[in-house]
Amino acid sequence: MIPEQPDLWFLPLGGTGEIGMNLNLYGHDGAWLMVDCGVTFPKPGRIAADGTEHHRGEPPVQMADPAFIADRRDRLAGLVITHAHEDHVGAVPYLWPLLQCPIYTSRFTAEILRRKLAEFDLLHRVPIIEVETGQSKQIGPFSVQWLALTHSIPDPNALMIRTAAGNIFHSGDWKLDEQPLVGHGYSPKTFTDLAEEGVNAMVCDSTNATVSGHSVSEAALREGLMQAIRSAEGRVVVSCFGSNIARLHTLASIARETGRYMGLLGRSLINMSGAARAAGLWDSSDQLINPAHLGYLPRNEVLAVATGSQGEPRTALRRLSAGTHPDLELEAGDTVIFSARAIPGNEEAIEALMDRLKALGVRVIAAEDADLPIHASGHPAQEELELMYRWVRPAIAIPVHGEAEHMETHADIAKATGVPRAMVGRNGDLFMIRPVPGIRRQIVEVGRLGWQKEGLVRVE
Repeated sequence: MIPEQPDLWFLPLGGTGEIGMNLNLYGHDGAWLMVDCGVTFPKPGRIAADGTEHHRGEPPVQMADPAFIADRRDRLAGLVITHAHEDHVGAVPYLWPLLQCPIYTSRFTAEILRRKLAEFDLLHRVPIIEVETGQSKQIGPFSVQWLALTHSIPDPNALMIRTAAGNIFHSGDWKLDEQPLVGHGYSPKTFTDLAEEGVNAMVCDSTNATVSGHSVSEAALREGLMQAIRSAEGRVVVSCFGSNIARLHTLASIARETGRYMGLLGRSLINMSGAARAAGLWDSSDQLINPAHLGYLPRNEVLAVATGSQGEPRTALRRLSAGTHPDLELEAGDTVIFSARAIPGNEEAIEALMDRLKALGVRVIAAEDADLPIHASGHPAQEELELMYRWVRPAIAIPVHGEAEHMETHADIAKATGVPRAMVGRNGDLFMIRPVPGIRRQIVEVGRLGWQKEGLVRVE
């Protein structure tokens, strides 16, 4: 299956019909362009989007099977990573030996990627080309431009993919945040200019398509977090996603104002903050203390930020709840704030974690129960999707990054804003954008690979 010069194709191998494990291919003029290469962390007992049930004993890290493109890697022009979340970049160290192509991404994402590659002894083998926002790169027959958008991580980018056959706008993960606090913002003109040029298809994030209204800005969380921390009498532990550097800045500022010292508990938090420093995205006034010192401070001077908001095993918050963390021990009267919402499938693990904390006499504040917002999603709600479609005005809407309900709702929103056609499919479907739009269902066999000590294995 080779795209010819008049062809412009979209072929998802992961991330369409599910949230996570993103791996997308664009085909044109004998070549393929890959966008994102991510992992997922399956939960035993949960039914996946393809109908399979995860069970105990499965590999804990899984990713889309790249067999289709690995068999054609001589036609793979390159891999573009839109941002540094695990479901978009996490599979690169596992799969790059099968692909062996150059990687194009922003500075912060490159910093995260280098740390991952070093763990696999691949750092000096993988060519990484750093790209500035607004810049264009010719990658085979694809001219790719990096466009500024906002998300819950620094330096996310949408892509305008231009070819001789037509143009595609690939949103990546995004929201419209007027005050993202860290990294670049966005300009509506960026996207209205695309409409003037002409966009044949818009491939777009569906995660929150079922959520009405507009997502909350990162800047709007300060008041709620300040209220929760200022009212606490003992130690305060805040659990949030480690990649949210803006949230860390807000917490560091609150620590200064409330007379607390802030330390990070958990490898991913320390890794992300180090990458932010290296990429010039860490405010020098945000001082962190060595986490080993937290246990020696008076209780009312401690503000720890910990991994484990989803109840994951072996994370800092799980160890704190069990009294086994080497740097800090919680006592009755301390406070734990969950500055994150539950990812579907994690509800039972989070509830069990909260119960263990409450049994210690710890005050627990969940994002769902807080009087003021203490968490903001990184994905667009319905009003944001409507705005983006009015700005870009694509000929075709292709919802991705969501389960069936999310993508169907997304398609309805696109059509209601005047998009002539929406195409909804799933991994393995070939979306033909040019010359004649249409879908060929399940044209490519798809599946999952898992990582175990002995290497990659196929997940049945």
